[in-house]
Amino acid sequence: MPSLPVSRSRALVLAVVLLALLAVAGRALSGAGASSPEPADALVAAPAKAAVESKLVVHVTGAVSQPGLYRLKEGSRVADAVARAGGATASADSAAVNLAAPLADGMQVLIPSRVAGAAGAAAPAPGRVSLNAASVAELDELPGIGPVTAQKIVDFRTAQGGFGSVDDLDAIPGIGPVRIDQLRELVGP
Repeated sequence: MPSLPVSRSRALVLAVVLLALLAVAGRALSGAGASSPEPADALVAAPAKAAVESKLVVHVTGAVSQPGLYRLKEGSRVADAVARAGGATASADSAAVNLAAPLADGMQVLIPSRVAGAAGAAAPAPGRVSLNAASVAELDELPGIGPVTAQKIVDFRTAQGGFGSVDDLDAIPGIGPVRIDQLRELVGP
């Protein structure tokens, strides 16, 4: 087959047509990807899915059936953690804990026992303030105990399960042997 001579003008027209076709094809291909709703849906769905699957780990201890580490969904409450630990025991003082409080990752949930202090600890004598039951306001009225120290006493009894004797006050920062001797006749476990 003999080859047809291609003039310069025909080659130029053919090149322009090919460039135009390539431009149209490129525009069509790049426009199809931008108008596709799939990537936008994927971006929206991924964070929502990750938020639902988000977990936190808490340590549940104290007067619960099965103390230990538990994984819970983000947004869970202290009550959810107690339920996962098998619920509070009969000796639990659930009123001492805010069961509606939100949980945070790495948090410890301590459910204190109503039987506070050491085994066999006696109730305070009549007229004495109970270290294991007094409110911050009641403790604040004691000589040498301000609101900050009163809160430290409440925090200590919550964390440690209570006071076995007045001498346990030595573990509270700001209370030393002299203050304990001043309080000995005013407070009891």
